Amino acid sequence: MFRTRLLSGIVLVAIQLLVLIVGGPLLLIVTGLISMIGLFEYYRALGLNKLPAASVGYAFTVIYYLYILSGDNCKQLSRISGLKGGLFPLLTVIMLIALLFFYVLSYPKYTIEQIAELFFGPVYVSVMLSFIYQTRIYTHGKYLVWLIFLASWGCDTCAYCAGRLFGKHHMSPVLSPKKTVEGAVGGIAGVFLLNLIYMLVFRDHLSHLTTEDIVILSLCSCLAGLISMIGDLAASAIKRNVEIKDFGRLIPGHGGILDRFDSVIITAPVIYYLITLIV
Repeated sequence: MFRTRLLSGIVLVAIQLLVLIVGGPLLLIVTGLISMIGLFEYYRALGLNKLPAASVGYAFTVIYYLYILSGDNCKQLSRISGLKGGLFPLLTVIMLIALLFFYVLSYPKYTIEQIAELFFGPVYVSVMLSFIYQTRIYTHGKYLVWLIFLASWGCDTCAYCAGRLFGKHHMSPVLSPKKTVEGAVGGIAGVFLLNLIYMLVFRDHLSHLTTEDIVILSLCSCLAGLISMIGDLAASAIKRNVEIKDFGRLIPGHGGILDRFDSVIITAPVIYYLITLIV
């Protein structure tokens, strides 16, 4: 089991390195595919995947990523049409209206809980994951995008090590009995050190950042590390609610896309907005 998990982890990291380094349309397409698979796993876990209304979520994901791919053309269309905030709010409203059409025209086939779950999925998976690409295309994003994974997967690794060595007080005994307060502190401290060391090593490629900027961004990344734990626990809560162990089996030894990206989902937008505020 450990060997399988290790090998699949190495392959996953190799693919991630390639896609993030190349960036551009390749990264957007891969992120879009990951979002579609993650949304499928989410809908399947909640028993929504075979419902006709689930097509609204998939359609939203495709259109949303095409909207991002269009870039400047969509921004120009937004200016011409007078839409403030771009087309994203409009797409979200259309998705909600489409789901309500299914709700009222098929009544009582759908419950309001199902409509809420169908609406939540694309926002939780597709929109949140898109911030990986949006961070990559930001100024010096080729290097700053790695802060997302240092804050999520780095925090998870450091928290695991600290928990094994010093863990005594359980943080969430019902959702995740193995997570401890000591592990959480170690994870957050690890995020700070990993981000600080990483940005200092690549200082020549981040010349627009002062030493003060690097320290502040590293400290603020601790917030992303803390929030990544919430993302991990949130995914665990969903699985507990529907009584499943993993969202899927796509990645041997790791589970599904949502099992591997549960913390990245919530960390990506946090890092993106920290960068836009600080950098």
